[in-house]
Amino acid sequence: MEVKIGIQNVGREIVLESAQDADAVAKVVAEAIAKGSELRLNDEKGRQIIIPANVLGYVEIGAEEVRRVGFGAL
Repeated sequence: MEVKIGIQNVGREIVLESAQDADAVAKVVAEAIAKGSELRLNDEKGRQIIIPANVLGYVEIGAEEVRRVGFGAL
């Protein structure tokens, strides 16, 4: 699923593909904000993204979509 992270006073957002589901990502974000620590997320390529929670502007968690395989008529 796609996760977009906006950072205060930065014009560009961070976009990553996460293997976690929406509830798990939301829980990690909420815990980081509540504790005032850093937000740590891993993307599908194994990279780790660490952002201080006090500079988060927003976190947009995309809808989980099932990828279609094959050809089909709409």
